[in-house]
Amino acid sequence: MDKLTALPPLSLYIHFPWCIQKCPYCDFNSHEIKKGIPEEEYINALLKDLENDLPLVWGRKITTIFMGGGTPSLFSPEAMDTLLSGIRARIPVSPNAEITIEANPGTVENEYISGFKEAGINRISFGVQSFNDDILKKLGRIHNAESARQAIKKAKSAGFDRINIDLMFALPGQSLAQAKFDLESAITLSPTHISYYQLTIEPNTAFYHNPPTVPNDDASWEIFQQGKSILKDAGFDQYEVSAYATNGDQCRHNTNYWLFGDYLGIGAGAHAKITDGAQQSITRYWKHKHPKEYLSSVKKTALAGQQKLTDKELLFEFLMNGLRLNNGFAVELFCNRTGLTDDALNKQLHSMVNEDLIEWNKSHNTIAATEKGKMFLNNILERCLPD
Repeated sequence: MDKLTALPPLSLYIHFPWCIQKCPYCDFNSHEIKKGIPEEEYINALLKDLENDLPLVWGRKITTIFMGGGTPSLFSPEAMDTLLSGIRARIPVSPNAEITIEANPGTVENEYISGFKEAGINRISFGVQSFNDDILKKLGRIHNAESARQAIKKAKSAGFDRINIDLMFALPGQSLAQAKFDLESAITLSPTHISYYQLTIEPNTAFYHNPPTVPNDDASWEIFQQGKSILKDAGFDQYEVSAYATNGDQCRHNTNYWLFGDYLGIGAGAHAKITDGAQQSITRYWKHKHPKEYLSSVKKTALAGQQKLTDKELLFEFLMNGLRLNNGFAVELFCNRTGLTDDALNKQLHSMVNEDLIEWNKSHNTIAATEKGKMFLNNILERCLPD
């Protein structure tokens, strides 16, 4: 590391670890509700967790907040209001901060959606995944296509003008025509953002132990290419591998991740990445994963571990994020956010430039994956793995 010249923007991620039921493809830190949610106890724990982390970020301001899970929308609007008020009382939050909540269409009623808006949440992300009821059953979702449509319409009526729809493709038994129907159904609802990503079978999931029949690689690629074309024709610009936005309405929180910004993480299993200018270091932190362990430990510290990133890890993690963006990244930004020099990039990427996997625009001093490189992004990253 050479020199960290400035601190990057700071975001806050908040994890809510409970779901009504665990989806068979999900490898996130989520737990089925057994005896109800300890709502008040968990909100208090989140605020205590934040207090414990404040020394890491003295004098800094939160620019985005993202509530993920699990299912944050299981918590009441009153709980969210208490949480956001408590956050603002403890750390400065930008007046125009993007504040996102993930919502399961099967868990939100009119009063909840309106209450979330009144609490100060200004962006909502619906985990729809598909508008095909048979496929939704295979995915273990608790909603159907009509309830998804109604939830999105309720959000519009409540005043949400920033709405994301999560859709997956290459789903069990999915045809090209069914994938097209999913996207067209989403577009008809006029969201400002669509996340469109392929189902992957992850270890430690029910699908991993009992794999469903999904489209093969060629069929999945055809579905993906069809999806890109449909979204483009509908006015959605792809700015990241799986993210599409209208009128420049990109997700600011996720963009901060992809551009190697800093973020605090509170809640069970939450992760953080913090730059320390005084120590000239970048460190990852993570919290206790199981809700019971998290709640019992947070009075002292919810911290389960931390790791100071080496130069090789910094290089890899920056590329892992930055190369996902369609426009790539500026070399100057890489240097500012990692403290490394452009020599580190040159050593790592020189051969890939010659192979037409990476484009290094010398006039603008930017780096991006080529069209060929985007097809082989995993291979590129494997070649960048730290020893």
